[in-house]
Amino acid sequence: MKPRDFQQAVLDWYKHQGRTDLPWQNPITPYRVWVSEIMLQQTQVSTVIPYFERFLTSFPHIEVLAKASIDNVLHHWTGLGYYARARNLHKTAQLVAFEMNQQFPDTVEELSALPGIGRSTAGAIRSIGFNKPAAILDGNVKRVLARFAAVDGWPGKTAVHNQLWDIAERYNPDQQTQQYTQAMMDLGALLCTKKSPDCNHCPIASNCKALAEGNQTLYPGKKPKKAIPIRESIFLMLRNSRGDILLQKNPPAGLWGGLWVLPQIQQYSELKITCQTLGLTIKSESYLEQQRHTFSHFHLDYQPLQVRVEETCNIISENSDWVWYNAQNPLSLGMPAPIKALLNT
Repeated sequence: MKPRDFQQAVLDWYKHQGRTDLPWQNPITPYRVWVSEIMLQQTQVSTVIPYFERFLTSFPHIEVLAKASIDNVLHHWTGLGYYARARNLHKTAQLVAFEMNQQFPDTVEELSALPGIGRSTAGAIRSIGFNKPAAILDGNVKRVLARFAAVDGWPGKTAVHNQLWDIAERYNPDQQTQQYTQAMMDLGALLCTKKSPDCNHCPIASNCKALAEGNQTLYPGKKPKKAIPIRESIFLMLRNSRGDILLQKNPPAGLWGGLWVLPQIQQYSELKITCQTLGLTIKSESYLEQQRHTFSHFHLDYQPLQVRVEETCNIISENSDWVWYNAQNPLSLGMPAPIKALLNT
């Protein structure tokens, strides 16, 4: 299938069947496209929409986002996961607002140099936000192209990844790039789905090699399976006489970086010394049911331990990385979804 025929088929389908009412499409600006693309990394559209709308209400322009505290940004991200995205979003906002005169660069190379923006995200910002030619290769587009060209292998492998990029670049148009990019995303999200592709309504089905072979779901190749390790931890719900629960701010980098979390210990025997270090006296304690939270590379089995305590000195109040949190009068803090859920029990 010639690139021009491929492009026209995809654009004609998008004109009648594509999504044109997503919140980041009305209006389309580089800022709104950038925020949406970062949120959409490894996250479904239906999940992102309410987060995007709340985020844009609080941070309508890049300067507002750049001047916001990282705690406030992470608070708006709570529950969306992959929190490094939010930290990189904040870093990029500061770079663009304070060092680039609030103007996003419009080349893939310059965009890719900003925190949290890879080649595909840069292509989406350029093609949709600026309506200038640039290919993308997100998860949906990988699936469409892998099936269309019957590309063997897992896209995580360099050779397969490069082959898909070559195809994406070859079929990418010089005109109507805004519509084409969104069309390719929609094609993967609406028709060329993982388990039950709707080939009968696909505009490029007549030239799809995977369909001709009758094995669409074999493409793209799956990531090799390996056992996911399990880690265990005890989450301390240290509650004072006012009913407040103690939260600790994580370091900026690493797991749940920059987020407010419950103090953790590995063994029950660490409880007493932990409380003593914080200037707390234990009054009573009780376990809640163990729960599991799954990260991309391991399971975390955590046991909440409720502990009634009494403060005996000012260690906590004198340290900015600790705070007493009251769920009835909550502070605007960024925290992981499992922690937020525990605080609301």
